[in-house]
Amino acid sequence: MRIDVITLFPEILQGVLEHSILGRAQERGLVHIVLHQLRDYALDKHRTVDEKPYGGGPGMLLKCEPIFRCIEAVQALDEKPGRVVLFSPGGQVFRQPRAMEYSRLDRIILLCGHYEGFDERVREHLAHDELSIGDFVLTNGALPALVVIDAVVRLLPGVVGNESSTAEESFAAGNLVEGPQYTRPEEFRGWTVPPVLLSGNHAEIAAWRQEQSRLKTARTRPDLLNQQQREEI
Repeated sequence: MRIDVITLFPEILQGVLEHSILGRAQERGLVHIVLHQLRDYALDKHRTVDEKPYGGGPGMLLKCEPIFRCIEAVQALDEKPGRVVLFSPGGQVFRQPRAMEYSRLDRIILLCGHYEGFDERVREHLAHDELSIGDFVLTNGALPALVVIDAVVRLLPGVVGNESSTAEESFAAGNLVEGPQYTRPEEFRGWTVPPVLLSGNHAEIAAWRQEQSRLKTARTRPDLLNQQQREEI
């Protein structure tokens, strides 16, 4: 898989991408991640990428010209076209099903915003998807890009050592979060591991985990259960 990231702050991403699972995945050739500086595609000697919005208002907007030039140049770097993903607070919330969808693609291009956002023509004529990682505002799109990269890359075959773990975690089987888990010691400060987990009865353990998952979802993320109910209607 190839992931291209277009940003004004490649240095924010560089360090994270070099380490841990993401770094090893690149070293093993499981994913190719390339960072692109948007200012390199500006049209003037000052490398200007932003302008005041028509009609007035606070802040600056990212201009069309450098973004279109950059995307077109990046697309030409590989024979397989990339799916262009734009980050903004008003986009669809990024969820696990989307991560799974992207993990099956050959290529994605992540476009990171800054300032007050993008000229609308970028959304209308260039981006395939517009995503948000939550109902809050960040200073730029580099952090959302890292979130998406991490969520997608770990789903690629061979990236995670025990691939069955990605099939049993939160959101892997519908709108449920993962239930409680325990490890040694069996007793700690008077708190003990639930006996069912020590029983060796795999059917009972599976049933207990499913029930605990539902209970935890109802307690910590009831919005997910409400969403599932809406989808079933």
